[in-house]
Amino acid sequence: MVNYRDRIEAEYEAIEKTLATLPQKPLSQLSELELAGISILLSNFYNGIENILKQIFKKESIKLPEGNAWHQNLINSAVNKNIISADLAIKISEYMSFRHFVAHGYAFNLNPERLQELTDNVLKIFKKFKEEINEAHPG
Repeated sequence: MVNYRDRIEAEYEAIEKTLATLPQKPLSQLSELELAGISILLSNFYNGIENILKQIFKKESIKLPEGNAWHQNLINSAVNKNIISADLAIKISEYMSFRHFVAHGYAFNLNPERLQELTDNVLKIFKKFKEEINEAHPG
């Protein structure tokens, strides 16, 4: 049987593969179709973060939030339970909001500058997330 830590490691690996496919050139040079692809990769990053938090909640027998604001409440609960820091939660929430925009908007409305900012920061945020998770839940 797979334990929760193995599931977290699998999510880390999936996130790392996702982030490795992000382009290394300025996003202003990319087509609308390429920008749409990047927006999906950034959405996948956030989905992986949520999946990891849900695994920890399950392991710790913490009730998962419900209702329309459950995504934000998941992040808030993770802060309240000392799983992640408030500073990191603010940064992660930007990706949550972006994922919501991608899911409910149109690709032609993507802002390359905003995508560039999210892309530029994602590796640093993921590294910090892993550090905080591994410190709070080492095994």
